[in-house]
Amino acid sequence: MYGKCGSIGDAEKVFDRMTERSIFTWNAMIGACVVNGVPFRALELYKDMRFLGVSLDAHSISSTIKAISQLEFLYCGREIHGLAIKLGLISNVFVLNSLVTMYTKCDDIRAATFLFNGMCESEDTVSWNSMISAYVMNGMNQEALSLSVEMLNASVEPTTYTFVGALQACEETKFGKLGVEIHAAVLKFGYSLDTYVVNALLMMYIKNNRLDEAAKIFFHMQEKDNISWNSMISGYVQNGLYDEAISLFHEMKNAGHKPDHVSLVSMLVASGRQGNLLNGMEIHAFSLRNCLDSDLQVGNTLVDMYAKCGKLDYMDSVFDRMLHRDNVSWTTIIAAYAQNNFPWKAVQSFREVQTEGSNIDDALMIGSVLLACTELRCNLLAKEIHCYVIKRGLYDPVIQKTLVSVYGDCGNVDYANSIFRLSEVKDVVSFTSIMCSYVRNGLANEALELGLYMNELEIEADSIAVLSMLTAAADLASLRKGTEIHGFLVRKGLLMHDSIRSSLIDMYACCGTLENSYKVFNHLKNKDPVCWTSMINACGLHGCGREAIDIFTMMEKENIQPDHITFLAVLRACSHAALVEDGKRMFKIMQSKYALEPWPEHYACLVDLLGRANYLEEAFQIVKTMNLEDIPAVWCALLGACRVYSNKKLGEIAAKKLLELEPKNPGNYILVSNVYAAIDRWDDVEDVRVTMKGKGLKKDPACSWIEVGDKVHAFVAQDKSHPECDRIYEKLAHLTEKLEKEAGYVAQTKCVLQNVEEKEKVKLLKGHSERLAIAYGLLASTDRNPIRITKNLRVCSDCHAFSKLASKFLERGIIVRDAKRFHHFRDGVCSCGDFW
Repeated sequence: MYGKCGSIGDAEKVFDRMTERSIFTWNAMIGACVVNGVPFRALELYKDMRFLGVSLDAHSISSTIKAISQLEFLYCGREIHGLAIKLGLISNVFVLNSLVTMYTKCDDIRAATFLFNGMCESEDTVSWNSMISAYVMNGMNQEALSLSVEMLNASVEPTTYTFVGALQACEETKFGKLGVEIHAAVLKFGYSLDTYVVNALLMMYIKNNRLDEAAKIFFHMQEKDNISWNSMISGYVQNGLYDEAISLFHEMKNAGHKPDHVSLVSMLVASGRQGNLLNGMEIHAFSLRNCLDSDLQVGNTLVDMYAKCGKLDYMDSVFDRMLHRDNVSWTTIIAAYAQNNFPWKAVQSFREVQTEGSNIDDALMIGSVLLACTELRCNLLAKEIHCYVIKRGLYDPVIQKTLVSVYGDCGNVDYANSIFRLSEVKDVVSFTSIMCSYVRNGLANEALELGLYMNELEIEADSIAVLSMLTAAADLASLRKGTEIHGFLVRKGLLMHDSIRSSLIDMYACCGTLENSYKVFNHLKNKDPVCWTSMINACGLHGCGREAIDIFTMMEKENIQPDHITFLAVLRACSHAALVEDGKRMFKIMQSKYALEPWPEHYACLVDLLGRANYLEEAFQIVKTMNLEDIPAVWCALLGACRVYSNKKLGEIAAKKLLELEPKNPGNYILVSNVYAAIDRWDDVEDVRVTMKGKGLKKDPACSWIEVGDKVHAFVAQDKSHPECDRIYEKLAHLTEKLEKEAGYVAQTKCVLQNVEEKEKVKLLKGHSERLAIAYGLLASTDRNPIRITKNLRVCSDCHAFSKLASKFLERGIIVRDAKRFHHFRDGVCSCGDFW
């Protein structure tokens, strides 16, 4: 009696005071321990029986086996199995069913199947149900359903547990149709009012994504328990119907059912995914009032909810108050820090887990820490985590791919490449990881070669891999490769992805064919903000400022909301086209009409716009009045304008401030050096270069490249490494001579920012990388198509003049993409209007 009432302590007291104990007494005490979740005590009582010589019967054996099932002690279970055989109790149906369950719980399904197949009493429904349940527990759904059919064929009457087991097997989507047939059998055998069976039906339809059928069953249920409500709420959450889930939760409370920890977990998940902080806090308050906040799963989901709502202070508070934490708790908070730009906190939390001595074998936790390494751009930390992964034996394919991405983001392409090459499993994800690493580190050619290798291995590229290849083609201005990728996208039907469509617009723009960008853009039926922004940016890149503004106006008419990136593209377009008033107007409506607070990049664009148009004082006043003194991009823009218009006073101020803010950026030193060189302050130029050398900073060499056939040919200034070097210089010398004699070309030696003789300056100009690329383009292609060249730095004034004259003399277009924009040279005129 005490045992059945849950008072195991009182039952023990009565049992201990008994002077004589029958087999019934021993069995009752062992059974009470099993029912009340005290399996170790049940085993102790079993050992006492054996020691005292008490004869065991079928109930003693079956109860002890149930205790062993709870503990999952397979060795003890086999020992009891042997004893049952020895005592002649193995044919007892209770013993057999207990053994089947025990072997199932201990993951020995073969032994359970062997026992079941050897049973003589095939009409015992408990045996059939035990075996069906065993198959379901071990994921053997096909076998469970086959056994259910076999049971019906053997004329064994199905019970509640039969239908529950069969329906659980049908939760696997490939058996969904069979689940509908079992639903019909439920109706036929009169179990449509059985709450357990109906709950199983509910879950079966939910797992098979047939929410309408699940809802019909739920709302027609006469008696709903918490499992019914929780299943339906969970189904709504899993299918993204968060408002419906919240509404049903309130309906559950109004119907007099008290939500439990399962209900709260579903509601917190819904709140987190919606970013519904108010509802999440309401659920939190409910958990506190009903003492459910101490539940580990509720605590973990609360942490996740606050993280998704961006309330990291609330998240910290919940986490600190948790009485118990598991790997999920730590993984959640580490991921939250890493994803919300607190990488050091993520690393610090990981250190705490290590200090506590927890067994960290969670790939998600490792992945989150590695994400923090990416944010910190910390090679040393990435290597430390890498070593930890190897040491703990966690080096699985997923972590390998993550490490490739992390090392790539940290600029360590060699490590990323080594991990990729040594990985046994190379799939589209691993190829995409290394391709992205190549692209991010300026190795676009290697990325495209890897794409070809992937194709040779017959690994089909997905949308992310294609995006990497499109970016690589754009970086190289490789129109041929870009067009091939476009064809692949059409054949594979991948053009539906918004990110791919916008990347195609970018690619064609970066390859110098704005008309193709327009074609892609105009063929899009549903244009998202990214596509509009890409087209605006494309126009800006080619100096078509008016067209960029026209597209922005069309975007507004289509009621597409522009964002910060859109306005960046518009402002840059205005800057490249010297549309000062239009640029100012755009900057104003960004704030007044769209309530967008400008980023530092927007202010830098505004300063660049004014500086390029020689409104240097106005630009400087904006820097001072808007408290922009700590933004390097603003001073960089101002300094560049000072160099163009030889404003020494402002140039000095901008140079000093820029080097203060970014003392380790080599590009800044080069810009400052060029400003000094332009005004013949050679001692200052030398000082800047000595400072650079002392800091270990190196200038990126000027490099230009041209695509001929399937190959990209790269040239640096004064390059002599190309196999056709002699022919290239001969062709360039011949062209230069013709332009001097027939087109009036005169070298602008002021563009040589070195303190050397005039003759040496002329020689240096003739060896500029873009000129070598033009000469090779003339040698390699005899057709009249434009010569397309890409340069990593800004085109100098002399090469700009040279290219204009060459385009007219050769009667052939020359398209040059430099670090800032495109220059379309045709008939002696540049599309930039000599404003760049």
